[in-house]
Amino acid sequence: MMGIGRASAQEMREKDAIDSMLIAIRDTLAGDTLMKVQPTKMETAQDFSQWRPDPKRALWLALVIPGGGQIYNRKYWKLPLVYGGFIGCLYAMNWNNTMYKDYSQAFLDISDNDPTTQSYNQFLHLGAKITSDSDIQRYKDLFKKRKDRYRRWRDLSFFVLVGVYALSVIDAYVDAELSVFDISKDLSLKVEPTIMNNHRSNNPLDSSSVGLQCSLNF
Repeated sequence: MMGIGRASAQEMREKDAIDSMLIAIRDTLAGDTLMKVQPTKMETAQDFSQWRPDPKRALWLALVIPGGGQIYNRKYWKLPLVYGGFIGCLYAMNWNNTMYKDYSQAFLDISDNDPTTQSYNQFLHLGAKITSDSDIQRYKDLFKKRKDRYRRWRDLSFFVLVGVYALSVIDAYVDAELSVFDISKDLSLKVEPTIMNNHRSNNPLDSSSVGLQCSLNF
């Protein structure tokens, strides 16, 4: 009986030791998994600093969404320039188009013989009236010049809008390309004197000349 009791006590001690070992292994594995799932702030900051945009993705985003390439490249300070250019061009197009329509209608009204169509009166000075044929011809020329001018400015605003869009696309692509362009810290320019051989004479003194040599290290 004593032998059986001693054996049971030893088995219990061995079982307790094995359970303690298993618990320690489980805690260790759980700690490693937690560390892998939850990176430290230092590791997160390091990964952010090493992030580099993809030039092709930046190009496509800039083509589809105005300013999308700048957002993808994380150059948020460029967004006011991009959207400011778009808004300015759209405002100029709308204003010039409105003035063009008004002057076009005024030119049509002053050119016909219908006395009920007098929209051109809004462009006359206070108290001014058209009383003679010379006044009619003068205002015809004036309205024609102004409607042509505002039409030209409207078309120019559209081309400027296209230019702003193209520049935003080019900027997004070039910015993404330059972000992965490696510039070595050892970049240096060295200028030193050197002797150049002309090979025009057998005399070593006549066939050599002194000059400067530039070397670029990178």
